[in-house]
Amino acid sequence: MKNEHRNRSKQIARRLAVACALAFACHGKAFAQAEAQQSAQNYIEVIQVTARKISESIQDAPLAVTAFSEQDIQDAGIRETADFVQLTSNVSLAESQSIATSFLTIRGLTQVRNGEAPVAVVVDGVLQFISTQFVSQVFDTEQIEIAKGPQGALYGRNATGGAIIINTKKPGNEAEGHVRLGYGKGTETTIEGSFSTPLVEDELFFKASGRIVNREGYFKNITRNAGDDPFFDRALRARLLWQPSDNLSFDLIGNLQRHDGRGIGFQFGAASADDTSLPFVANNEDLGERETNQVSLRIEKEFSGGTLTSVSAYDSVKTLTRADQFPYTELANGVDAVPFGDGTQSQFTDVEALSQEVRYTSSQDRRFRWQVGAYYLSWDRFIASTTGRDTGSGIRIVERTPFFNASTNPTLSYFADDNDNRAWAVFGQGSYDILENLELNLAGRFDEERRSQSVSRFNTGGAPGAINEKTFSNFSPKVTLRYQPTEGVTLFGTWGEGFRSGQFNQNGVAVVALGAGIAGVNDVVRQEEARSWELGVKTSWLDNRLNINANYFQTDVEGQQYFVFIGAVGAQVLVNIDQVDIAGFEAEAMLRIAEDLDIYASYGSLDSEVIEFATNPSLVGNKAPYVPESTMNIGFQWQTALTDSLRLLTRVDYERRGEQFWSPDNIRPRSALNLMNGRVALRDADERWELAVSLNNATNERYNSEFVLPAFSHQANPRAWRLDFRYNF
Repeated sequence: MKNEHRNRSKQIARRLAVACALAFACHGKAFAQAEAQQSAQNYIEVIQVTARKISESIQDAPLAVTAFSEQDIQDAGIRETADFVQLTSNVSLAESQSIATSFLTIRGLTQVRNGEAPVAVVVDGVLQFISTQFVSQVFDTEQIEIAKGPQGALYGRNATGGAIIINTKKPGNEAEGHVRLGYGKGTETTIEGSFSTPLVEDELFFKASGRIVNREGYFKNITRNAGDDPFFDRALRARLLWQPSDNLSFDLIGNLQRHDGRGIGFQFGAASADDTSLPFVANNEDLGERETNQVSLRIEKEFSGGTLTSVSAYDSVKTLTRADQFPYTELANGVDAVPFGDGTQSQFTDVEALSQEVRYTSSQDRRFRWQVGAYYLSWDRFIASTTGRDTGSGIRIVERTPFFNASTNPTLSYFADDNDNRAWAVFGQGSYDILENLELNLAGRFDEERRSQSVSRFNTGGAPGAINEKTFSNFSPKVTLRYQPTEGVTLFGTWGEGFRSGQFNQNGVAVVALGAGIAGVNDVVRQEEARSWELGVKTSWLDNRLNINANYFQTDVEGQQYFVFIGAVGAQVLVNIDQVDIAGFEAEAMLRIAEDLDIYASYGSLDSEVIEFATNPSLVGNKAPYVPESTMNIGFQWQTALTDSLRLLTRVDYERRGEQFWSPDNIRPRSALNLMNGRVALRDADERWELAVSLNNATNERYNSEFVLPAFSHQANPRAWRLDFRYNF
């Protein structure tokens, strides 16, 4: 098995080397022949990306990065996190449970429940510190970047798989804004708007924007005769930008989000990972809530030799889920000897954090360019997981105090702890032009994270009142070599490391897991370390009307974090797979056939293998969990003039996700998926207004977004339509 894995890796690497050679040999001639034939407007937009914390052309950047401009976001109808993930090869997102729970997989590195995402997520310069912030509405956004490959040298903890950078629109001297109204399947209503105005011309600017989405849902609970998946999300952003001089700016941003919706969403008893036939039969409401607040201040001061940047942020995140204990078994109907005998479960988290980053970046118009910085994060997290006896009178909200002796829904098990955590890091990078077209970049970052866990005195397991401490640390280096033999060709190679911090499982779950026959669970989860190398080529052809990029990578992961569920106590715990090897290939192309017609395609393949698993050596040679074997995206976008004042946009996107296993034992895989989205928009020629209809999952593919052994399934959304009207002023 391992030899086959290596042989396939070598074959792909040879193909990439041939592609690089052909690009170098043939590119210049094709570029020159096409240059005189194309008009100035007939080319692919050049997007500037900032994944390396400097601004550079996406085709010049020596890393695999997918970017969406403001126009791309509007044309594709990107409204939430899953929309742009779906358009990116070798990246997938399984959305299940509440909005605070998602499972991002990027190049085979996967997010797990109660764990951190394998990417650094940076919004308006602020690094998100916890995965429950990740899934959110996308509105009034200027650009999105998904950088793949380890980015720990610049972003530190949890950037083993890459980085996602999101920048919202800044206010300026023009008074402007927009209003969007929408209606869709599930009686979904959307209200969105923004308003920007200068308070002092050329100096002080203000902007407010927000979105409300309210949906009854797509599924029905037949026991309660009510919707099973409501969705009510409110988001508001306010921004004050002060530029007292040309070389000094203060950017103050406040974000608030409130969400009420589904809490768990799982069903029990699926015959396979493809089984979507189970009805929703819970006797209790399945509820989830999330409250997030953030205030950040970004200060930039330009000097003659570079720029000093300071980013300060305060965050608070609260989540609450309540549902049946063994989701949606027949016991929920009270048909057995004990009515409502399945019990109840809930989980409550309360997190607050303060973060500070300071960095100095030298001027970029020199042969040697450099950057140094430091980062500090302090966050406190309380988490309580409970089960209760279902008395048919609803589910209590259990936070810091259990209700053991209550007459209605008494608490049966309670696992809770306070976590006082501190992290700090120092980082830097330097780029040197060995030749005019040959750049060497060296980057490195040292992270240290101290975690302290105080176990609740009410705990029904473990050691009530205990205090546990653990420190995790790692040095993450990265080396990048970029060679540009001719205009429009970029060759690059990188080697880098990243780490995902370890953490505590809830105290006492190791003993409970052993009693339930689940081996390998410890109260402390080891940190995950990834080492990866990559070769890539980026080419532009036909006077920038055609971009073709490809890259090959290999990643070795030590201590990959994996999730298991212990239903008896509602425990969600993490375990480590000792070593996983991943090899992958990516290719993407975009062609502007005419000024208003684009076609695009991307493909990613992943070959993962469990190399060492001390907990269960019989699983060595299997594929890693949550990793689709391939992803493919194909689409086109066409704009045409109907009249002098009206334009019509038509866009179709097709996505294929290969077979995917959910556990390292490789049983019950989900079959490959074929998903289709479409969008048609009628626009004013001056883009003052737009009327659009969109269709997600157009073929109504029935599939499970997640499957957890032994038989917990979570159905993905069916076909959904939406009608939107937007007016810009």
